[in-house]
This record gives sequence, structure tokens and C-alpha cells, in this order.
Amino acid sequence: MDVIKPIHLSAKELDESQPLTSVEMGKLWVTYMGNNMSIKILSYFLEHCEDKHIRTLLENGLALSEDFTQRTKVFFNENNFPIPFGFSETDVNLGAPRLMEDELYAHYLKHAAKAGLSLYAIAIPLVMREDIREFFVYCNQCTTILLGQINNVLFHKHFISEPPIIPTPEKADFINKQNFLNGWFGDVRPLHAMEIVHLYDNIEDNATSKALLLAFYQTAEDEKIKALFKRGIEITDKAVRRLTEKLHLENLQTPSYLDHLVTTSNYPPFSDKIMLQQKFDMFSMKIRSIGNSMALNGRRDLSALYTRTLADIGLFIDDAANILIDKGWLESPPKAFDRS
Repeated sequence: MDVIKPIHLSAKELDESQPLTSVEMGKLWVTYMGNNMSIKILSYFLEHCEDKHIRTLLENGLALSEDFTQRTKVFFNENNFPIPFGFSETDVNLGAPRLMEDELYAHYLKHAAKAGLSLYAIAIPLVMREDIREFFVYCNQCTTILLGQINNVLFHKHFISEPPIIPTPEKADFINKQNFLNGWFGDVRPLHAMEIVHLYDNIEDNATSKALLLAFYQTAEDEKIKALFKRGIEITDKAVRRLTEKLHLENLQTPSYLDHLVTTSNYPPFSDKIMLQQKFDMFSMKIRSIGNSMALNGRRDLSALYTRTLADIGLFIDDAANILIDKGWLESPPKAFDRS
């Protein structure tokens, strides 16, 4: 870090006793909730894990979630902020039979870590209090290391394929024709690197999400929640097929389905509450992922595909939220003043 000159400010400007802002409240709250849920899910995974490398990944993920949760609690207590209810031991049955194979644990952990990394990275430029900003820098760094370990294990064990290979450009170039935007008709150009990146990333996320939905559908007890999970499977499968087609048309490899990694057990290791909240969160994260994909896309056919997918995701999230509210399970984030 020698290239960055230090800036020394007065103690007043770095006062850590100032009240939490909406950004700090919101990001600490969602960090606590996400990691509190991960503790319960990873604890169950560790009860049924035989692969020593994946077990270490789970142990590392669990240790980070416990650490982040405890550090967040300290900020809450110092600022007289009520600790969220989150999830308890009643939301997980550690004695339930195996529901997933070890490989799916690693894919799930990658999905969860990517979601966490997105949360922490966005918090860093918005948080004003230095102590809380440094906390999110710490979370970001730890999660980045964990993601590196996950990718290494997945690749070493041939659980993921190498992302698509494209030729190295011969020279720097400019776009000089409007048909760069074509997607259905006329001269349709090949996919560019950023479009491939996000197609591949969305397929990978949806493959993991679909397998988890299948596991939850098998073990959900409430019929309304079970029906929603079934619809989620159909939405996610449709998204995978549409995204995969775009890469296959250009003879590019894609991530594989993971459904075969779910056992036939229908004995629930998780409560309906934590399963529904998990899918509510995962579908919400898909909106951010698709937003990133659309921002870096140049072809109209891909924009239309992502827009259709967003509509399906939005309806699922709305229905999931309604069930969570009806059940009294949806905890409220901090809110602004009610001036009415």
C-alpha cells in the first residue's frame, strides 16, 4: 500500500461515538441476519460431510459467520440497537438424515459467499464511521479468501468446469456499427467477454438455487410453501435453459445442473421458516445479479431475456414475502421516522 499517501484527520472527524446512520444500521442488520441464518444451515451440513476438503470449507464458512455475527452484536450493543430475532435452534434439526451430497455443500457455500461479498463491497464506500467501515473491509477480505478456497476445491475435484475460452484480441478496437446491438435479426455479433461472464455466472447461481429448491420442496411441511418451492423450481429451470442456450449457440461450455446431488430424503432438517427466508433472500440476490448483467450487456436479445427473468423473480419474491408476513416470520429492517 506504499502508493497511497496517508491522510491524518482530527479525532473529532473520526468520532466513533456518533449515532449509526441509516446505511450503517441497514448493512449491519442484513449482515447479522444473513450470517445468523448461515450458522444454522452450515451446522447441519457439517453433521453429514465426509470429504475432508469440503468439511474444512464448511468449518471456515461457519467460523466466519460466527465471527461476523459476534462483531455485529458488539456494534448493536454499543449503540443500544435491538438484536434481531433471526433464527434459533428450533429452525434446524441436526439429527435429520442427509439431504444433500458433499459437493452441493461447496456450491451452496460459494453462492452464499458471493452474496456476502456483494453486501460487504457495497457497504464499504457508503459507511462513514471508520470502525464500521473497517469491519466491512475485514468481512470483504475474509470472504474473498474463502471464495478462493472454494474455487480451488471445486476445480481440483472437477466439480466445476473452466469458464468458456475465447480468443485473445489481435489489437485494441472500437465499435463502429449500430448492429453491435443486434440480437435477433440481421448481422448478430458473437457474445463479448462481459456478456459471457454474466451468462455463465447466472447459470452457475441458478443451478445451485434449483438444487436447493428441490431439497426444500421435498422437505417442506406447509402445502402453500411447498407449492411456492415447486414454482421456484420451474422458474429457475426455465432461466437455466434460456441462459444456457445463448452460450451453446456459440459452442461455449456452461455449468451443469446439480439436481442429482439432492438425496431422496423427505425428512426436514430445516424449518419452513428458514427455508422460505433462504429462498426469499436468494431470489432477491438474483435481482442484483441480473442488474449487473444488464448493465454490462450490449445485445437486445439478452436484455429482453433478463427482463423476462426479472418479472418471474419479482412475482416469486412478492409471494414469498406475503407468506412470511402471514406467518409472522418476516423481520423488519430499521425504518425512517413515521412523520404521518
